[in-house]
Amino acid sequence: MNENAPWMKELSVAITVIDAQGTILDMNDKAALTFSKWGGSQLVGQSVLPCHSPRSRESIEALLRTGGANTYTIEKAGARKLIHQCAWTKDGQVAGLVELSIELPEHMPHHVRPAS
Repeated sequence: MNENAPWMKELSVAITVIDAQGTILDMNDKAALTFSKWGGSQLVGQSVLPCHSPRSRESIEALLRTGGANTYTIEKAGARKLIHQCAWTKDGQVAGLVELSIELPEHMPHHVRPAS
């Protein structure tokens, strides 16, 4: 994990960072654990594209071309997760994507707050 962001290392949210070609640049401990079946932290330096379905690859490639974000929920092995993928930029150009994977509790409160 990036030594300039030590707070990310043990955060309970899985964080994976890729470059504009789809190569994994970094992942925190939670992401490495999540992907341990496929090599965990040894995936750094490898492409994410072969690990995804054609539909998912199209989505990743579109985000890499245009920027923006893709947010959705999944259920896998009984765990519900919020997935948020968003472009990161360098000098105004899309340089890659960051994926946050957050495990959601079974019952999660939803609050509507008044506009300020």
